[in-house]
Amino acid sequence: MPFVIAALLLVGALCALDLVLTLGVIKRLRDQGALLAELGSGTPALAVGEEVGAFTATTVDGVPIGRDDLNDDTLVAFFSPTCGPCRKKLPAFVAHARTLPGGRDAVLATVVGTPEAAAAFTEALAPVARVVVEEADGPVGAAFNATAYPTVLRVAPAADGRVLVTADQVDLGRVPQAAA
Repeated sequence: MPFVIAALLLVGALCALDLVLTLGVIKRLRDQGALLAELGSGTPALAVGEEVGAFTATTVDGVPIGRDDLNDDTLVAFFSPTCGPCRKKLPAFVAHARTLPGGRDAVLATVVGTPEAAAAFTEALAPVARVVVEEADGPVGAAFNATAYPTVLRVAPAADGRVLVTADQVDLGRVPQAAA
């Protein structure tokens, strides 16, 4: 009988230890998931030097826009209302866009989602950017091959007229310099 009691206590202690370790692993996995969500997918749509594809879309103001409307130096961003990192990056993007020479014409923001879901993003972006709302497979996203959110790029026309990505890691904390 004492042997059975000792074995039962040993099995109970092992089960309690296993439970504590399992809860620790679950907590670490949740922490890792939160860190990954903060980082976002991180891969920009197009790399520096790649050409932007042709597209036509309509802004929320009802103005048609296409690749040829991306002037000398344009800041381009893709946001999704369902993306946690997008909500965190939005205020910094708006503050950065507000300081750009050229105003709204120097910024194109695409919000990927339904107009209803994108309303808060559209309201925040409209004063500083030309805003397009489209589904995930929309023409602007396809032209930039954008599948990761948030994505912030800088584009400009090359000497031969092609519109190329000039920066795929835009520092939103840096105040842009006015063109000389």
